[in-house]
Amino acid sequence: MILLLHKTSYVVCSTLDVQGLYEGGIYVTATTTDKVAYLESKAIELRQTILTMIHEAGSGHPGGSLSAADYVTALYYDEMTIDPKNPDWMERDRFILSKGHSCPVVYSVLAQKGYFDYEIIHTLRQFGSILQGHPDMNKVPGIDMTTGSLGQGLSCGVGMAIGLRRDNINSRIFVALGDGEIQEGQVWEAAETAAKYGLDNVIAIVDNNGIQNDGFTKDIMPIGDVTAKFSAFGWEVIEGDGHDMKDILRVLEEMNALRSKGKPICLNLKTVKGNGVSFMANVPMWHGIAPNAEEYKQAMNEVKGGLK
Repeated sequence: MILLLHKTSYVVCSTLDVQGLYEGGIYVTATTTDKVAYLESKAIELRQTILTMIHEAGSGHPGGSLSAADYVTALYYDEMTIDPKNPDWMERDRFILSKGHSCPVVYSVLAQKGYFDYEIIHTLRQFGSILQGHPDMNKVPGIDMTTGSLGQGLSCGVGMAIGLRRDNINSRIFVALGDGEIQEGQVWEAAETAAKYGLDNVIAIVDNNGIQNDGFTKDIMPIGDVTAKFSAFGWEVIEGDGHDMKDILRVLEEMNALRSKGKPICLNLKTVKGNGVSFMANVPMWHGIAPNAEEYKQAMNEVKGGLK
């Protein structure tokens, strides 16, 4: 696994137990505990940036952005092979946010990693900004696929995976799906295609927070047993807690071990919509509204302390 924690330096890590962290350009040997603490601190920064962007824009989708903050942090700061200085590098891992309305989480991590000037986060949804309400791969460095029309991201990921395999490039495609989104039939067409071609370079992440635009998924269109469904379609499936950083790292370690089986992999992560902010957590209303000044102040104070 390659760890890119400093925007100009790569650190090669072979185990979960001992690794190197770069802080201020200084290489430091770190334990698993150090690694988890580091990633948790980055997730706090990510949540603060998400809230700031959406509050200043006066619109956006905080709920799904916050539910994705921890696994996105783990991917970009630990798991994925990336180079912010060369976002089009062919051998990079790709990340597709199929639930494109949650783009503040990806914009935030890209800004923090140095793909573009951090100050651009203050232009979310403004006319002429590169950071629109859904991600555009033609405008934003580091965005690997334009998304927003739900249900299409996994199909794009499968196509990328087939193309990379034909070019003998061993990069991986991570696709984040909303649990409400997997009500779309196209998702399952892509799932069976990935299994048919044995695409072990495709990793679907189901952000299983139980809420979609209009309410709770169980009330609108129950999605049933996600693990059983992907398993039935020929995928390897790993379940985990999408807000426990240590467990996320365990899931990613198991994911890497499963690649030798020649099957696509699904990470079924239990998450909480709006996680980290008490009045947003598990409340459908916060799918797509921005916090006002008082709410923003409270939310920023709460996320500053990390997840409880």
